[in-house]
Amino acid sequence: MSSEAAALPYRYTAELANKIEAKWQERWEKEETFNAPNPVGDLATSGELPKESFYLLDMFPYPSGKGLHVGHPLGFIATDTIARYQRMQGKNVLYTMGYDAFGLPAEQYAVQTGQHPRITTEENIENMRRQLRRLGLSHEKRRSFATTDVDYMRWTQWIFLQIFNSWYDPEAPGRKAGTRGRARPISELIAGYKDGSISTPDGREWAELNKAEQEQAVNSRRLAYIDFAPVNWCPGLGTVLANEEVTAEGRSERGNYPVFKRNLRQWMMRITDYADRLVMDLDMVDWPEKVRLMQRNWIGKSIGAEVAFVLQHAAGSETLRVFTTRPDTLFGATFMVVSPEHPLLQEAENIPANWPAGTRTPWTGGYSNPQEAVHAYQKQAARKSDMDRSALDKEKTGVFTGLYAKNPVNGKEIPVFTADYVMMGYGTGAIMAVPAHDQRDFDFAKKFDLDIIPTMQAPADFDGESAWVEDGVIINSANADISLNGLGISEGKKLITDWMEKQGCGKESISYRLRDWLFSRQRYWGEPFPIVYDADGNVHALPEQMLPIELPDIPDYSPRSYDPDDADSQPEPPLGRLTDWVRVRLDLGDGEKEYFRDTNTMPNWAGSCWYELRYLDPHNHQEFVASENEAYWMGPKAGKESGGTDLYVGGVEHAVLHLLYARFWHKVLYDLGYVSSCEPFHKLFNQGYVQAYAYTDSRGQYVPADEVEEQMPADGEGEPTFTWKGQTVYREYGKMGKSLKNIVTPDEMCATYGADTFRLYEMSMGPLDISRPWETRAVIGSQRFLQRLWRNIIDEESGKVIVTEEAPEGETAKLLARTIAGVQDDYGQMHINTAIAKLIMFNNHLTGMAVPRAAAEALVIMVAPVAPHIAEELWELLGHTTSLARVPFPEVSDKSLLVDNTVTCVVQVQGKVRDRLEVPRDISAADLQAQALASPRIQQFLDGEPRKIIVREPKLINFVI
Repeated sequence: MSSEAAALPYRYTAELANKIEAKWQERWEKEETFNAPNPVGDLATSGELPKESFYLLDMFPYPSGKGLHVGHPLGFIATDTIARYQRMQGKNVLYTMGYDAFGLPAEQYAVQTGQHPRITTEENIENMRRQLRRLGLSHEKRRSFATTDVDYMRWTQWIFLQIFNSWYDPEAPGRKAGTRGRARPISELIAGYKDGSISTPDGREWAELNKAEQEQAVNSRRLAYIDFAPVNWCPGLGTVLANEEVTAEGRSERGNYPVFKRNLRQWMMRITDYADRLVMDLDMVDWPEKVRLMQRNWIGKSIGAEVAFVLQHAAGSETLRVFTTRPDTLFGATFMVVSPEHPLLQEAENIPANWPAGTRTPWTGGYSNPQEAVHAYQKQAARKSDMDRSALDKEKTGVFTGLYAKNPVNGKEIPVFTADYVMMGYGTGAIMAVPAHDQRDFDFAKKFDLDIIPTMQAPADFDGESAWVEDGVIINSANADISLNGLGISEGKKLITDWMEKQGCGKESISYRLRDWLFSRQRYWGEPFPIVYDADGNVHALPEQMLPIELPDIPDYSPRSYDPDDADSQPEPPLGRLTDWVRVRLDLGDGEKEYFRDTNTMPNWAGSCWYELRYLDPHNHQEFVASENEAYWMGPKAGKESGGTDLYVGGVEHAVLHLLYARFWHKVLYDLGYVSSCEPFHKLFNQGYVQAYAYTDSRGQYVPADEVEEQMPADGEGEPTFTWKGQTVYREYGKMGKSLKNIVTPDEMCATYGADTFRLYEMSMGPLDISRPWETRAVIGSQRFLQRLWRNIIDEESGKVIVTEEAPEGETAKLLARTIAGVQDDYGQMHINTAIAKLIMFNNHLTGMAVPRAAAEALVIMVAPVAPHIAEELWELLGHTTSLARVPFPEVSDKSLLVDNTVTCVVQVQGKVRDRLEVPRDISAADLQAQALASPRIQQFLDGEPRKIIVREPKLINFVI
C-alpha cells in the first residue's frame, strides 16, 4: 500500500472499488433485487403487478471457451444501464441472460479431447456467468437457462412439431383485420382434402388416392418437410457446414479445409410461404433502416414472368422453367444456363453421348463428349463457395450440355450450358441469357462465341464492347403474332406476358431470392428431431408425452476419417453409429412397431429462434409460455402494435438470418394462436464494436500489444514509431483476438480499476452504435471522475459524509435541474455517452464547494445506471437503508430553472461574424446596439460611425460600413 493510500484510508481506489462491488453483487443476489414478477405462475407476485412493463434483452450469446474480451460486454453494459434507468421510471423490467449453447466449437473440442460437449459447454457458461456477474449486470438469475437444458430442448422440439403439423393457407383470413394468409393445423388441410374444399396436388378426389399418395399430398403442404438440398460438405471436418461457416475461398473457417456442394436428404422449413409478410411487417417495427433494407434484399421479392423452354433429350422432352424480371427481352435470349446441381443434369441419360453437329470448339471444354464434360464441370463447381461463384468480376466458366431448348417467342433452338454462376439456391436454377443487356451473360457469350442480339435501342455512340443495361426503346422483338418494337419496357413486359399466357408458354409470376430454410445438421451436438421413420421411410411425429428426445452418449465424437480433398465422400452423422438408439420400438397408436430415429440434429438457430418467449415463463412445465405472461410482456400496446420486446440489442452481423428465422417461428406461433404478438422484437438497436491496435514485427508475426512502446519524434512533429523489445514493429487497427495478441479482458480491467470504472469507460467512448478504438490508458479518466464523485461526498480520511443540509441555489440549482433533464433525455434515447458528459460537468461544478445533500443524492441516483456499485455505496453512506435500484429518477420541480435567461447574440460587420455576446433574452434594441458598439473586437473594424445598423434583437446585429 502506498503512503498516500495509507494516509487516506477511505480513498476510492481499485482495491476499495473491488470490495464495494463484491459487497453489492452479493447483496443484490441475496435480496433478489432485480426479480420482475409475472402475472401468473411460479414467478407471480402476491402484491399488485406494475401496470407498465419494459422488456429488454441482448442477443443470445454463445459461451465461448475463450471467455470475454472487453469488446464483448459493450452491448451488455448498455442494456444494463437502460434496465436500471427504466426501473427508476417505476416500470416492471424483465432483464435476464441465457446462453445459445449448441454449436460446432464444443463438438470440435470433443473430437480433439474426448470430453463430452455438455461438460465443455457448462464450464464455459459458468465462466461467462462469473465474468458478467463481476460487471454488476442486473440480470434476473431465476429466468436464466441454456438451449442445451433438457427442459428447454423439450419445448424446442415441441415447437418443431407445431410447425411440422401446420400448413400455410394463403387464402385464410389473417389474425389481424384486413389481412390474408396464415398457418393452420394440418388436420384442417386433411379435412379440406376430404370434403373437396381444398384441391389435392393433382386434382383427384381424396378417396381416389392410395395411402402413400394421401401421405404425399399432406406432406407437400407441411411447413416442415423433407427434401433433397445442396449442402456444404467438408470431409476434413467430417460435417456439413452452414454458409456462414464457409469462407469466400470455399474452405472451412475452422481448419481451412476444402468444402464441396452435395445434395442430401434434409429437413426444410417453408419460410418462403411467409416471404410477403416478412417484408410487409418490417413497416411495423422500430428497426434501423439499414437492417430493414438488408432483410428486404435477402427476401428479394421480384415481379416478372415464368417462361417455359422445351428441350428434347434421349429420355424424352423436358420443360425448363425460368423466372425473369425482363420478359420484354425474350427475343434476345440466345442461350440458356443451368446450375451444375440442376435436376436435369443429375441423370446421365438426359445428356447426349456425343457432341451434336455444329458444336463450336469453345463450348466443349476440351472433353470428348457432353457427359464427360458435364460430370467434370460438376466436380469443379462443387469445390467453389457460393460467394466465389456469384462474384461479378470472376472469370466465366462453363460447358455445353449438348442440349438445345426452343425459345417460345421465336421458335429458335438455343444451346443449353451449365455454368457455376447460376445456382440452384436462386430462382429455378436455370436462366435465359440475354447477353446484349446483362453483363455476366455478355461476358459468357464473348468467351464462348455466342450470338448477341440487342432488344433495346442503345445510343448511336455506344461501342457495343459491353452489355447495354440502361433503358431504351424495344427493337428486334417481333414474330408473326406480336410485335414489341417501338414500345417502352413496361408496355413490352405486359404485352409479351399476356401473349405467353394465351399461348400457354409463360405467365406472370412473383419470385423471391429467399429459399426454404435448410434445417438439418450432420452433427452430434444439437437438438434431436422429435420424429421417427417407419420401414417404408414415412415420417411419424412423436406424441408430446414422449418429449424430450435426449441426445445419447456416444463413445467417439470423431467424424469418420476422410480424405479432405475427396469430394465424393459421403457425410455420416455421428448419431448414425448408434444402432441401438436409432432403432426403437414404439406404439404410436397402431400397435408396437420398429421405427428409426433421424440421425441429423437441428441447427443451433432452432434454440435461438424463441428464447425471448421462454424468458417470460422459464419454469412452466405445461406450456412453453402462459398466454397471460406473454401478453403482459410482449403483447401489442400503444406505440407497439406489433407487440414484441421493447428493446433488443445486438450486433448487425445477425441482421438477416437470426432475425429472419426468429420472426418466421414467431409468426407461425402467432397464426396458431399461441402468442398475441405478431413480431418478436419491436425495437432493435445495433451496437458498434470495440476495436484495438495490433502490432507485427518484420516477419509479419504479431507481438504482445501491451508490451509495445510508442516514441514520438523529438521535435514533436510527424507520426510516432513503435518498438517491442528494442525492434521496430508496425501498427494495424482492427478487431481484438488472441491470435493478434491484443486481447484485454474485463477481468483485468475490473482488477486494475474496478467494474464501475470499466463500465463508465465503455459507455463514454462514443455513441453506442459507432465502433470505437480501445485505449487502456484512457480508462484513468473514468476512474478520476468516480474518485472526484467520492471525494465530493465522503471525507477520505474519516470516511464520513461531508454534504450539507442546505438546499441547492443559484447556479448550482440551475445546473442541477438542467443535468437532470438532460441525463433523463439521454438515457431515454440511449445516448449514454452524452449523459456521462453531463454528469461529469455537474460533478466538476460541485468540486471544491460544500455539496448540498439534494444535489449529491440526485447525482448519485443519476450515476447509478452506469456505475451502480459506487452509487449504492454512496446511497447507503448518505443514510438510506434500502437499495436505490427502484428509487424514482430525479425530476425537476421548478421548470423555470430550465429556461435560459440569456442568449448568444451574433455580431457581424459587413455580414461577417466578428464577435459573440451573451445578452439578456429581453434586451432592447438600443441596449444591444450600445453593448455591441462597446465591444473591443468590433471597434477595430469600425472607422467612425457605421453607415447602417441592422438589429434583430436579441440574437443578431450587423454593422454596415
